[in-house]
Amino acid sequence: MRRAGFVALIGEPNAGKSTLLNRMVGAKVSIVTHKVQTTRARIRGVAMEGASQIVFVDTPGLFRPKRRLDRAMVAAAWTGVADADVVVLLIEAHRGLTDGVEAILTSLENRRLPGQPILLAINKIDRVPADRLLKLTEMMNARFPFEATFMISAEKDRGVGDLRADLAARLPEHPWLYPEDQIADLPVRMIAAEITREKLTLRLHQELPYQLTVETENWEQREDGSARIDQVIYVMRDGHKGIVLGRKGETAKAVGQAARAELETFLGHRVHLFLQVKVRPNWLEESERFDAIGLDFRDG
Repeated sequence: MRRAGFVALIGEPNAGKSTLLNRMVGAKVSIVTHKVQTTRARIRGVAMEGASQIVFVDTPGLFRPKRRLDRAMVAAAWTGVADADVVVLLIEAHRGLTDGVEAILTSLENRRLPGQPILLAINKIDRVPADRLLKLTEMMNARFPFEATFMISAEKDRGVGDLRADLAARLPEHPWLYPEDQIADLPVRMIAAEITREKLTLRLHQELPYQLTVETENWEQREDGSARIDQVIYVMRDGHKGIVLGRKGETAKAVGQAARAELETFLGHRVHLFLQVKVRPNWLEESERFDAIGLDFRDG
């Protein structure tokens, strides 16, 4: 009997949700950086486990929102919880029960659906000794009635298989929701834009990455099997444009080369990537920009 359903991964920014999603799916469908709050859209990854199809919702990290974009991201995260058959709260072993995790648990108590299983996954277990892990497990389960607790290292692929198997068994009996070979339901244009945004985030170490967005404007499949992809990087100020371009355009060139290489691996064919940087002072207040990254402007 086939099973299929949605699993929401929630947690604080940088808890490792994107890394766990990519490990579960076996492909890179969500960008992973050292920066917090890099996941904006509710990126779904599809994993097969036996006769079960697990559709993961990688939600933006839950935090206290200040700007419209922040509010839309947090709203998207809780929408993912409401849509899920199973919810997994991911926390960092070395940080434990933080104020942020406490706030998430309080919200979960008010928002969880009747009968909705909530699991706990303690990530980055290689960073703390076993006795601390045991104490943290006891503390977390005393605080909230989790159905099960898993010790994992998403980065090193420890315990991830056990979690995936448990999730597969909990899903309802249902025909598969996606073709067997599909790994994500994001439009490929959005995945391409996310890949470029990741490279920008890794390259730039200022606050700038949260004030830029990338959109794929044009995608042309050529007769030789390659693709021409035109993308626009929107920034808020002229000074930001100079930072993104770099001296003699070196930063933008390096970002483009790194993004093109990853796109070629992801797509399996040659890519000709062209980047433009444009200044749009109010892009954070434009509904079109929110639509392009999969968020609802009205939630902001």
